[in-house]
Amino acid sequence: MDRLKKPASPPKVYIEIVGKLREMIEEDGLEPGDKIPSERELSERLNVGRSSVREALRALELLGLIETRRGEGTFIRDFQEHRLVELLGTFFLQDEKVIKDLAETKTIIELDCLRLIASSAADQEIKDFKEWAGSTQFTDEMFFEHAARINPNRLMERIWRVVNSYAGCPADGRFIREKAEYLELIDSLFSRDMEKTLVVYSQKVRKLSNGE
Repeated sequence: MDRLKKPASPPKVYIEIVGKLREMIEEDGLEPGDKIPSERELSERLNVGRSSVREALRALELLGLIETRRGEGTFIRDFQEHRLVELLGTFFLQDEKVIKDLAETKTIIELDCLRLIASSAADQEIKDFKEWAGSTQFTDEMFFEHAARINPNRLMERIWRVVNSYAGCPADGRFIREKAEYLELIDSLFSRDMEKTLVVYSQKVRKLSNGE
């Protein structure tokens, strides 16, 4: 694919913070069930903004590595034994070919999400998706985050979020000016026409989002 020849976007700030959090947890000898410092304390200790810390914690919670208990704080679930974040951080980002493979993997996951929406999502969910897209300014990343969220497979959504964090997003996060192709993609989902969905995604949406 021509898309894979383009330089990969640099990892987001919160991904680096996830690595720092892992190191901090190891240095402090924290184990599953232990409470981690507050958002403010983490911001001061890691010397990063609170918004970035919040995003990192949200990513870890989506992966099931930490849990927030109302009125108590945030606790480790299984950070030490979970290898996905470490593997992505130490291996994927150091190998140019693997980064390209990761971008291709993101495409595969997005197509699977679309396939699941076309085969299993309720009509109303797809209608709401189109209404959102038609009335909202969105980036390519926001569009597929929404698609991942309404696909019936919750694990697929989590995997997309992790892979997207490392693969970067097309069009450098710019808002989509021409929505026609994205709306056409949603229409193909509503009609349950996966063949058309594949064509619109590959030949229109991805070419548009990559500036081709």
